[in-house]
Amino acid sequence: MLDSKVPAGPLAQKWSNHKFNLKLVNPANKRKFTVIVVGTGLAGASAAASLAELGYNVITFCYQDSPRRAHSIAAQGGINAAKSYQNDGDSVFRLFYDTIKGGDYRSREANV
Repeated sequence: MLDSKVPAGPLAQKWSNHKFNLKLVNPANKRKFTVIVVGTGLAGASAAASLAELGYNVITFCYQDSPRRAHSIAAQGGINAAKSYQNDGDSVFRLFYDTIKGGDYRSREANV
């Protein structure tokens, strides 16, 4: 038989009843629990770091080869262009190089 863990009572009070009856984690028992964080973008990484600082055992999962390659962490953002200001050292080649380097040298050069 399926136990769906749906709190008993009228629909309007179910969330309040659930919060009231929820067992809290005693600060002394933090090491007994392992928190699993799926995703290592900005939200996942900050949640994992905050929970680890509070003393919880934290495991993170990501599909990239490294958590540092999560999109929101690796993204440089903004719009980039080669400027034509005099004596600033900027060029089309420099823009190309910065774009390739920003992608950890994994970019397809023909697309850049």
